[in-house]
Amino acid sequence: MREWVPVSSSAKGRLALAAVGAFGARPFEAVTVGELAAAAGVTTGALYHHFGSKAGLYAFVREDVERRLLDRMEGAVAATAPPGDRSAAVTAALRAGFDFAVREGFPRLLGAPPPEASPSGPDRLAHLLGALTAPVSPVLGRVLAASWRAAVLAVADGADPPAARDALTALRPRIPAWPLAEG
Repeated sequence: MREWVPVSSSAKGRLALAAVGAFGARPFEAVTVGELAAAAGVTTGALYHHFGSKAGLYAFVREDVERRLLDRMEGAVAATAPPGDRSAAVTAALRAGFDFAVREGFPRLLGAPPPEASPSGPDRLAHLLGALTAPVSPVLGRVLAASWRAAVLAVADGADPPAARDALTALRPRIPAWPLAEG
């Protein structure tokens, strides 16, 4: 569980909000420390004080936004997929995640693979999709996560969101139904 929730009026909270907007719209390399500090109304020293570096701030906001993404994907699986239909569950998760990333303005932030030194560990999107598709293939979750990220990045690069969503939805992995619960 997170130890701190940003308050938008604090310097740390304003930096987090500025970073979400900047990293959601542009690649990490294109965002500067000075720009983030100016958008938050603080000095660059405040950024280094609260996050250690631009990479530390990126990791902080990436963790938060990715958790919100996974919550929506898990909720879509629970709410919309017919019982036992894992193919429908995967499609529901991919669509819900795509809609969230595009609607909230996070295509660059979520379209990039997680940093290798991510505090959350391995690729959680691939892990979620892998859990939904197991035991079909040990790499199917990674393949679907890469496809999802490609669709989101296509929107960031100017592709029509409905066309990118349709392309993502066309991925319909054949996954055997979950076994029925024994009673």
